[in-house]
Amino acid sequence: MKWTVDRYPPEPSRRAVLRGALAAGAALAVSGGVSSCGSREDAPRTAAGDQWRQFQGATLNFISENTAPTAAIAANTRPFTDLTGIEVRIVTLELTALVQRVALDLASGRAQYQVIYADPYQVLAPYQRGLVDLRTLQADPNLPDLPGGVADFIPAQMDAAGRFVDPQAVYALPYDAPTMIWQYRRDLFDKYRDRMADDLGFDPTPSSARTWEEYFGIAQWFNKNATSDVRYGTGHQARQHDSLMNDFSNVLWSYGGDYFDNGKQVGRLGSRDPGPCRLDSAAAIAGAEFYQRLLSIADPASTTWDWDGVGAAFRGGRLAMCPNWHEFAASNEQVMPGKVSYSALPRGPVSTANMYGGTGLGISANTLPHERGAAWLFLVWATSPGTQLANLKSKAGGGTPTRTSVYELPEVRAAEKRPSPMPNMLTAAAVREAWQADRIGLRPKIPMWNECNTAIFTQLSRMLTGGASPEEAMRSIKSRVDQIVARGWVA
Repeated sequence: MKWTVDRYPPEPSRRAVLRGALAAGAALAVSGGVSSCGSREDAPRTAAGDQWRQFQGATLNFISENTAPTAAIAANTRPFTDLTGIEVRIVTLELTALVQRVALDLASGRAQYQVIYADPYQVLAPYQRGLVDLRTLQADPNLPDLPGGVADFIPAQMDAAGRFVDPQAVYALPYDAPTMIWQYRRDLFDKYRDRMADDLGFDPTPSSARTWEEYFGIAQWFNKNATSDVRYGTGHQARQHDSLMNDFSNVLWSYGGDYFDNGKQVGRLGSRDPGPCRLDSAAAIAGAEFYQRLLSIADPASTTWDWDGVGAAFRGGRLAMCPNWHEFAASNEQVMPGKVSYSALPRGPVSTANMYGGTGLGISANTLPHERGAAWLFLVWATSPGTQLANLKSKAGGGTPTRTSVYELPEVRAAEKRPSPMPNMLTAAAVREAWQADRIGLRPKIPMWNECNTAIFTQLSRMLTGGASPEEAMRSIKSRVDQIVARGWVA
């Protein structure tokens, strides 16, 4: 099956073009509050010989959120060390703690962490000036090439995870690609399909052709008619947390609402000044009204769950279906092999939207030249087709490839069907649809997003617990976000 996502044309004469265009900027100057490196010892370098061995003896520190590909790499860094002679030390933290640690490290002027898990919203957008433009390294003839070039990465992910404002600069390479999709108990849908169809008046088989109103009807049907099999038809990650913003956004976008004007552009490439918040629009309020109504029939514990909570409830047999990140497929298949299927999320009155949560790997601009070269070797290796395939097979991780070429491998295509040695590939059809340019859900990539996000999920939580009506919540968020954006951001 061919990818239908939009593509950029092939890159012309990569090294020649980039070398000429970037010669003056090869030593990236860090501004905007990030200090210079100061005097310290660089990594060792051997001038001649194998490009992959030139920094042997170096040590890299990689700071990451605890994600599937990082778990897989952490379980087996030996292939990289054998290839390069470089030792990699990996620190994994919860995302908020990671952001704080990265911000301090960038401000210090000394790269304690050379390789950074650069979350697009909480690291890339606010601290872009503290990251190396990777084109400088891709253009260096003394360093290994990036297999397949930038064009091999799925285009929407390359922009969302790797760029900020400038459509040409590359600050991170797409590393993971968690995406929210519809996860459902296939065994229960098979068991009750005919009864549901008769009672509801439509085919309940999950797909992006289903509407959110139909999803509501299916959930309510399970609540009333299948209590011997599951306690609730649906559950959600609706805790007062980042997870609530993610869960709500899928509905918001499908109803035609958005956080700012030109929402797709602000989500894909980002903006330093996105303009006024648009959550007070009629479409946004309608989306909030539906979301409140949907949560009123969902498992009441939803307001205490993030993605891990709803994932555990689904695997525990408590729910017939839920929206959740597609990489939970690996654990679903361990606990309920053959009982779960996957679809893109339902559509609203305007469209379907599936929240993308992917992140890229970047390099601290505080690195010294040899450190930077060693870090580039790690980025090239960690995002290479071979490593992505190994991560997909790993028992310690799972992950999902960010490169088109990996999905085209015969063994990966075969893994889309059961029995699958790569259970995340069972979601391939759903995420392939979700990653299309008109269906991928991209939250605003703005420097002040973290503070805006807190305002969003705080007011949404008030709405779900009866403290505010949907209209009051949306207008309150708009007011607070406008204040945050007007104040601006200084990194």
